[in-house]
Amino acid sequence: MARVKKERQRSLRFAHTAFGHFLVGKHTNRSLSGSITLLVCLTVFALISLFPVVFMVSNSLKPINELFIYPPRLFVIQPTTTNFSELFSILAESLVPFLRYLFNTLFIVTLGCVGHIVLASMAAFPLAKFKFPGSETISKIIVYSLMFTSSVTAVPTYMIMSRLHLIDTYWAVIFPAFSMSLGLFLMKNFMEQVPTALIDAASIDGSSYFGMLWKIIMPAVKPAWVTLFIVCFQGLWGNSASSYIYTESRKPLAAMLANLSGSGVARTGVVAASALFMFAVPLIAFIISQSNVMETMATSGIKE
Repeated sequence: MARVKKERQRSLRFAHTAFGHFLVGKHTNRSLSGSITLLVCLTVFALISLFPVVFMVSNSLKPINELFIYPPRLFVIQPTTTNFSELFSILAESLVPFLRYLFNTLFIVTLGCVGHIVLASMAAFPLAKFKFPGSETISKIIVYSLMFTSSVTAVPTYMIMSRLHLIDTYWAVIFPAFSMSLGLFLMKNFMEQVPTALIDAASIDGSSYFGMLWKIIMPAVKPAWVTLFIVCFQGLWGNSASSYIYTESRKPLAAMLANLSGSGVARTGVVAASALFMFAVPLIAFIISQSNVMETMATSGIKE
C-alpha cells in the first residue's frame, strides 16, 4: 500500500514538473502563475483571430436561407455543399475557361514573386554589406517609403504603365510588384546579420559579387526571402488587376470571382464559397512555410 502511494506521489510530482516546464520553460524568469496567465491570454487572442476563419467556413456551407438570418449565426445549422457545386458549375460554363484564369493568376504570381525577390536581394546586398556615398540616405528613403500605401501610388503607377504601353497586359501587374519597398527593407535587415567575415573569405577565394550573393548570402537569409515570397504571393493572388487588365482572357482568377458579387443575392452562397477558395490557397502556402516565417518574425539569423 505504501509503495502504491509513493508511486502515485511520484507521478503527480512528475506531472506537475512537466507541466511547469511546459509553461515556464527553461530559459525564462516567469513564474508558473505568470506563464498560466500568459497562456490564457494567448488562447483568448487566438480564438479571436480564429473567429473570421470560422465564420468564413460556416458561411460557405450555409444554404441561402441561413445566409440572410438576422442577427447572423456563427455556425451553420444545415450544412450543404451546394455553394461549391454551383461555383464549379459557373467556372465550367464561363466564356473563358477556368484554366485560363488560373494560368493568368499563376503566371502573374510566379513572375511577380520571383522577380521581386531577385531584384530586392540584388539591391539589398550592396546596401547591407558595402558603404558608399549616399547609402545611408537611400536606406532612410526605403524606410520612409513604407509609409505609403498602394492606394497613394495607384495613380502614378497607372501613368507609368500607360506611358510604357503596358496597360491591358500581364506586365502592368508584374512590374509594380518588382518595386515593393518592403522586400528591400526586409532583405537588407537580414543581410546585415550575415558575418562580414564570410564575404571577406569569399573575396579572397576569388568569388564574384554575384557568387557571394547567391552562394553565401541567400542560403543564410532563407527565412527572409521565403517570408517575402509568402507576402508577395498573398498580394498578387488576391489582386483582381481591374485597373490595368480589361481583356477577359487576360484577367486573373480573382477578377472572375469578384464579378460574382455583382450577380445578385441569389449567388451570395457562391460568393462565400469563392471567398473561402481564395483564402485557402495563401493559407496553405503559409502553413507549408510556417517555420521560416516564424523564424523571420523572431528576427533570428546568423549574427556576428
